[in-house]
Amino acid sequence: MSDVTTTHATEAAADTGTAYGLELGGPLDDLARVGPGTPFGEVLRRYWHPISKAEKATTTPRRVKVLGEELILFRTRRGEPALLHPRCIHRGASLYYGGVEEDGIRCCYHGWVFDPQGHCLEQPCEPDLGQHRDKVRQPWYPVRERYGLVWAYLGPAGKKPVLPRYDVFETIPEGQQLIVNDAGVGGGGPEVLDFNWLQHWENVMDPFHVPILHARFSGEQFTAEMAVIPEVTFEYTPVGVRSTQIRKLDDQRALRRRTEVMFPNLRVVPSPRLTPGPTNLIGWVVPEDDTTFRIFTLAVHEDPDFLVKLRSTFGGKPWAELSEEEHRRMPGDYEAQKSQGPISLHSEDHLTTTDQGVAMLRRMMARQIRAVTAGDDPVGVIRDPADEIVGITGGNFFLTREEALAEGLVDA
Repeated sequence: MSDVTTTHATEAAADTGTAYGLELGGPLDDLARVGPGTPFGEVLRRYWHPISKAEKATTTPRRVKVLGEELILFRTRRGEPALLHPRCIHRGASLYYGGVEEDGIRCCYHGWVFDPQGHCLEQPCEPDLGQHRDKVRQPWYPVRERYGLVWAYLGPAGKKPVLPRYDVFETIPEGQQLIVNDAGVGGGGPEVLDFNWLQHWENVMDPFHVPILHARFSGEQFTAEMAVIPEVTFEYTPVGVRSTQIRKLDDQRALRRRTEVMFPNLRVVPSPRLTPGPTNLIGWVVPEDDTTFRIFTLAVHEDPDFLVKLRSTFGGKPWAELSEEEHRRMPGDYEAQKSQGPISLHSEDHLTTTDQGVAMLRRMMARQIRAVTAGDDPVGVIRDPADEIVGITGGNFFLTREEALAEGLVDA
């Protein structure tokens, strides 16, 4: 074989694996998509979801989108919140243009009035204000207020569960307050995130991205301790998946950090600034549709700006103030998750040992689809009001040398 032939053969072998002819797979649609009738969309419809800060439910009709459904949120002049389908059942005009009254909303087109449960109260152009108005009903959804949020249930009437309470918000210590936030998390990114919700939710079960993305790659965005690569164990809980992360800080101390995802879409991520003790904040990752979502966060703290101060910084600057070049050079959660695509091509993932938590979450989601398909409740659905209080186990726990020695985390 000539030298030229050998060289060509060597080059050909080296060139294998190029992108030529690449055929990409697709998303895990059963898990990622949330519209009516989709497999996980039906799972999500077995729970209550926060849809707005309570203060934003006013006598001015407001468009909201939840689980792929466009709806109208308003508050009657008597103070009752309501969530109705926008298309008036009379002739289809949108209730977004309606006028809110004492007991309901009046359609701008012919004046039909609907109460928060969709009952037609008045048809002003009809004899006797509508002799058969009790025969029709505007599509609606149940809503409740709790913790400064409006919650909605979009599922089958016969399956409506108890609206949970959470132990961390039930007793507010003196000098502290409940903080309600709907402006996203991370570096102060967009209020509405423009990619699939699952890309964010499963990130909670990926503690290994923290020392890479938030420390080595984009500079120390939180604390020096968070830059330490942890030893991690994952476990299923009755309502989700939990990770326990051990960071050996020096020969005197160790940090045990616990995060969890709880069904249907809770993210329990304690302060990345490492406030010690059980977590004082919880977030809900609520899909608007398949490619947009919101995050609602509750926290208890004495500082009303606590959540704002938690956000990561990039070279000392908040995310929203970065230039395009700085976003490229110092990416954060938004860039990493958004760049996976509007809906990630999950079939192309190459999961490894550090992705165990993500794989466990996806398997547990698939189990809830099977449960709902079989007519059963998914995990975490509460039927008995006596069980309405949910316990949260996440937090940052610093271990003394004696505690770390007892657990074999530091050398004697």
